Amino acid sequence: MGNLDAKRDWGYAKDYVRAMWLILQQDQPDDYVVATGETHSVAEFLHLAFGSVNLKWQDHVEFDQRYLRPAEVDLLIGDPTKAKNQLGWEPSVTFQELVYLMVDADLKAIGQPGLDGKNTDEDQVLIRHNKCLS
Repeated sequence: MGNLDAKRDWGYAKDYVRAMWLILQQDQPDDYVVATGETHSVAEFLHLAFGSVNLKWQDHVEFDQRYLRPAEVDLLIGDPTKAKNQLGWEPSVTFQELVYLMVDADLKAIGQPGLDGKNTDEDQVLIRHNKCLS
């Protein structure tokens, strides 16, 4: 992997689709930033993803300079204030929940039970399950 310290504003696609729908319902076109307003590093993502399946990410991930971007932006974070104030939009899935949803989907894609022990693809079941674990 490349820059493990790069920080990004990670968001859930379904939340962003909901924001797009709200934007399309407006009487006048306008510009909005759809983001979580939080930033997390790639290393944080790896820690949660591998930790959710009881693995230490450092045992499975290697840094490779070839994957560094020539013009790396160390910090990407959006300000969703306008979307919140004008559309009533807020993200519904936390960073931790997003990581778990992604790991859960990957487990199920390879025929394994998900993190909730089931083979269903119901995102909300997993989100509720992980909120109980927090």
